Amino acid sequence: QVQLVESGGGSVQAGESLRLSCEITGSLFTILAGAWYRQAPGKPRELVAKMSVGGSRDYADSVKGRFSLRRDSTKSKLDLVMNALEPSDTAVYYCTAGSARGQGTQVTVSQ
Repeated sequence: QVQLVESGGGSVQAGESLRLSCEITGSLFTILAGAWYRQAPGKPRELVAKMSVGGSRDYADSVKGRFSLRRDSTKSKLDLVMNALEPSDTAVYYCTAGSARGQGTQVTVSQ
């Protein structure tokens, strides 16, 4: 059974950085294409960043220049590197790959 396990969330001050990790487990499958979403309380889910099979990356306007996707050489992890965090980045972050979705990890950014 394919599972995605996220880690790396936490509480930070504005301007600091976090690295979220999404690892595929329980399968010989690799992450060929995937995405990170986030959902803040009372707001709809938002696509933060996505990577295609060919490796191209797209980012939400709100995170361009601050966030970046990194896939490891074994293609079993898809990380979201988040720099210059802002309070508006506070949300639960989820990774997806195919039909699988992780359990989510909380990111809280305070002033």
